[in-house]
Amino acid sequence: MEDEAGVEGEVENPEAFSAENYAAEAMAADMDPWIVFDARKTPRAEFEGWLESNRPSLVSRYGDEEGGSGPVGWIAVVGPDHFPSTGDVAGLQEGWERLLASGRPVSFQTVKELALNHGVLTGKWLMHLDTGFKVDHAWASVAHAVLDGKISLAKVSPRDPKPDSKHVICAYNQSFTEEDQVMRLDAVIRAAGVKCPLSYKPDVYTYLGIYRNNRWKLCPTIYESKFDLECVPRRSHIVNKVTGTEVT
Repeated sequence: MEDEAGVEGEVENPEAFSAENYAAEAMAADMDPWIVFDARKTPRAEFEGWLESNRPSLVSRYGDEEGGSGPVGWIAVVGPDHFPSTGDVAGLQEGWERLLASGRPVSFQTVKELALNHGVLTGKWLMHLDTGFKVDHAWASVAHAVLDGKISLAKVSPRDPKPDSKHVICAYNQSFTEEDQVMRLDAVIRAAGVKCPLSYKPDVYTYLGIYRNNRWKLCPTIYESKFDLECVPRRSHIVNKVTGTEVT
């Protein structure tokens, strides 16, 4: 299981790599400076040069002391029609604390109820890739789809020197509760040429610090997509991990 913290695989010692650790890493990345191409403000003619200069395999997460560059949290492309839609995150987190204090069971349904009540509905397909050509090529494909208005927003993590670290690409949509919308985003990513496995995570889990190895034993991703190269026509096999059913 993976999430946007960008660390691959399960760990032998869940105490050392708890959900709180992953949440702290993700928060640190969000707070550090981002490299952003905003298609609402920047001329399209500048995009190819920006993309080449900021390939994720070449941008260091923690900066380059010799080159004088500081840490970079994310590399992102904002689409021409992007409209921020985060909802009431503070209210969501207050409601979460009340839920925990109440002793009510924590489940996907209770978290979804909180998300609906506070309008925190965005989510993202996650792609985990090794550094080098694979991530640069996949990121370029997704970034072009954002520039063309097919994806609202996408971001990719820079290169992390830690062993076994992978890059993660996140491609966003407006509502994790609209299954047709989630499936359309998968189709756009596949049409861009990305064939690696994908997993889908609602942002509500991110805002509440629900990552893998969390104490409520919630799976932080609710869909998984595997691309079938042998199927004609080629298509994704998508499973709803909450219900355990394949989405057609």
